[in-house]
Amino acid sequence: QVQLIESGGGLVQAGDSLRLSCAVSGRSFSSLAMGWFRQAPGREREFVATIRSDYSTYYTNFVKGRFTISRDNAKNTGYLQMNSLRPEDTAVYYCAAHSKSGYLVNRASYDYWGRGTQVTVSS
Repeated sequence: QVQLIESGGGLVQAGDSLRLSCAVSGRSFSSLAMGWFRQAPGREREFVATIRSDYSTYYTNFVKGRFTISRDNAKNTGYLQMNSLRPEDTAVYYCAAHSKSGYLVNRASYDYWGRGTQVTVSS
């Protein structure tokens, strides 16, 4: 059974940084692509970033230049470094994984999901 567990969320002030982690177990992490999504209250879950097994990355426009997705296959862990945080970044952040090809930005394409970690950015 594949499990994804997020950590690293918290309450920060605008302009601060956070690093989220996603620990993967139950399957070879190196063969999976990983994505990060977020969901703010009253809004749909939206795509943030993805990293493929070849380490190539893709970001949604509103985080380009501020967020960095990465992975450490030796630790079976993915990361989302978030800098220059804004109040509008406040949301529950979810990591997800799949074994398909391409840069996938829709939720339905991901096979495995974590339970999420709360990020709150105060102004």
